[in-house]
Amino acid sequence: MTKAEPHKWEFKARFRRHAFGWRSQPAIQRVKQAVAEIEKVARKDAVLAAEGAVALFERLSPALEQVDSSSGAIGTAVNNAIAELVPVIAEALADSKTRAAWLDRLFKAHDEDQIPYIEGLADYWGELCASKELASEWADRLVDITRMALSPDKRLRGHFHGTSACLGSLFRAERYGEIIDLVQADVIWPYKRWAVKALAAQGKKAEAMRYAEACRSPWASDWDIDRLCEELLLSSGMVDEAYARYGLTANRGGTYLATFRAVAKKYPHKATSNILADLVKTTPGDEGKWFAAAKGAGHFEEALALARRTPCDPKTLTRAARDHVDDQPAFALGAGLLALHWLVQGYGYEITSADVWTAYSSTIKAAERTGKIVEAKETIRQMAASVQGGANFVTHILGGELGLP
Repeated sequence: MTKAEPHKWEFKARFRRHAFGWRSQPAIQRVKQAVAEIEKVARKDAVLAAEGAVALFERLSPALEQVDSSSGAIGTAVNNAIAELVPVIAEALADSKTRAAWLDRLFKAHDEDQIPYIEGLADYWGELCASKELASEWADRLVDITRMALSPDKRLRGHFHGTSACLGSLFRAERYGEIIDLVQADVIWPYKRWAVKALAAQGKKAEAMRYAEACRSPWASDWDIDRLCEELLLSSGMVDEAYARYGLTANRGGTYLATFRAVAKKYPHKATSNILADLVKTTPGDEGKWFAAAKGAGHFEEALALARRTPCDPKTLTRAARDHVDDQPAFALGAGLLALHWLVQGYGYEITSADVWTAYSSTIKAAERTGKIVEAKETIRQMAASVQGGANFVTHILGGELGLP
């Protein structure tokens, strides 16, 4: 019988040692393509896809060693790849020999991770083991070195790349008492958090919360502590307390809008207007930055009120004016006028004459819809002339249109 040809992974040729120069964008694109290639295979052959994921993790760090990681963009791309591909490996129905070989390869790659890029892979070791039995084997393999690494005796303790993998394996193996015992010494929060999870898994949720709160320090992640405590309260059905104590801080996103959406999604019983008001209170002096969140929730008057209080990105306001000129013309007019107001005040990033004209034309269109064209032009003229006798960028661009000297 003819032996089947081995699968040819396209990403392997792209992830050679030092395959990428210093620019991060090409590397980020290749990482995303590799993940997409593996996920496509996973729809037909889960075990083959898991093999591909292991092969990618083996190649990531050597290939990316020369990439400029100062912006954090490439690190984020790799972390996203880990989060997406760990389930591919964990859920594949592989035999014990195959999975054991995968874990050995991954552990070796993790040990040789110099930058490091795949450091976070160890946090998922329990899931990667896929069974309590294999997780327990790995815990036995790593626990002695981990105990020394976390020893209260400073002559013995030190860094061990497998510490998180050991703690994760112990957790998957349900050896909770050993986790708590291992992290009794003064160790960093990423290790202490496993004790919080272990206490919670034993049904000691109140104790777990007290433990987590006691771990707060300048070197611990308040966001991660808040997130764990919120999960504990939610799992106990204490939704209102979870919202009041942690809901607003545990769901911080990359933008103000993302934060609002995350909180609103997790607490659907709360009125969006109340969530918005609570979030605004957490950032005094930045009220205007919640404009997009208020607009997205349909609170148009509140959005304008926020944008009046403190600076808001003129481009965001201009887009709002443009997008709502037909369905919310009064709001669009207000947003356009505020865009021009903050432009006159000198706000905005890399503003060009095209940005000024777009803000102006969007405002005028909204004014025409509301029958307030004369009032709008006069308001714009006055605000343009009000700063330093009119000697500003907006006046320079719109002066002729507004009849200004």
